[in-house]
Amino acid sequence: MATFLAKTEPSEYSFSQLVRDKKGIWDGVRNHEAKRNLGLMSAGDRVLIQHTGNKPAVVGVAVVSRAAFADPKDAAWLAVELTPEFELDQAVPLAALRSDPLLSAGLYLKRSRLSVVPVTSEQFRKIIKLGGRKKPNGPPLKAPARSATRQSR
Repeated sequence: MATFLAKTEPSEYSFSQLVRDKKGIWDGVRNHEAKRNLGLMSAGDRVLIQHTGNKPAVVGVAVVSRAAFADPKDAAWLAVELTPEFELDQAVPLAALRSDPLLSAGLYLKRSRLSVVPVTSEQFRKIIKLGGRKKPNGPPLKAPARSATRQSR
């Protein structure tokens, strides 16, 4: 199982919207390196979701529920379907990633303009540890209901 980090502008499509929708299509990626990273994703891979904008921070974890397929808006590009797994107890801000020796070496900081990047399993676990895991109320978040389309990156 591989691990990744995907960025989104919360005003376009936030992690909380993904949780409400139960699953969403992560599309609109228009960078060749990010496209290649989407193509590496397989069903079951885990993805850290980072909000961008004024307060950039990792806020939750999703699971790839459908591996890369043609972007519905432009078949020359790729998309994946994500299902939310859990929200972090506290957002992990970019400053925390930069200040940690293990996390500061991450591709998400070195290639910060990429919207989808691989993350090592050690980095993934460390970010989860920093943020903590919220316990979902009711049934687990993994049960998909209806699809939502994620807007451009």
